[in-house]
Amino acid sequence: MKRMLVILCMMLIASCSSYNSVDTFYNAHKNDNKVTAVRVPQFMLTMISGISPEMKAIVGNTKDLRYMQFPSTTPSRTQFLNEQMNGITGNSFIEVFRKNDRLKRNVVSIREKRNTVKEILIYNNNNVSGSFLYFNGNFDPVKVREMAKNEQFRTLGDGLIGQFGSGTPGVINNR
Repeated sequence: MKRMLVILCMMLIASCSSYNSVDTFYNAHKNDNKVTAVRVPQFMLTMISGISPEMKAIVGNTKDLRYMQFPSTTPSRTQFLNEQMNGITGNSFIEVFRKNDRLKRNVVSIREKRNTVKEILIYNNNNVSGSFLYFNGNFDPVKVREMAKNEQFRTLGDGLIGQFGSGTPGVINNR
């Protein structure tokens, strides 16, 4: 009986922790009205490396790359999205950069394993639109912090949309 209780508790903890994840957020909002969602397949990652030398350094080690842009036109919607992102990054991410201006948010968070950055999540919301850019792979922490400090992640989402416009096959693009 004790063993069964421990197993049940572990399952409950695992199910709660997976609720606030990038996958959950992406899947919950990719079909929303006026959303642009891009999930880049492995074979297309090499094309992205041409955006900038920094992107080439990052993309070379990327296993999963996603970008989403969504409307955030009301204060309640902005607050809702900010709370969802706080739930994701609050679990086991380390905030490298955060700028709050009332409901506006600019956040760069990472998840590390030993001396390697495994995940990078960049969230921006300006009360009109929001976006997130997510990388999963193996990255140099010094390079990631340098890019965050110089705000180089801010332009990457626009570069992705330009590189993978609505006519690109194999990329999810919902508007």
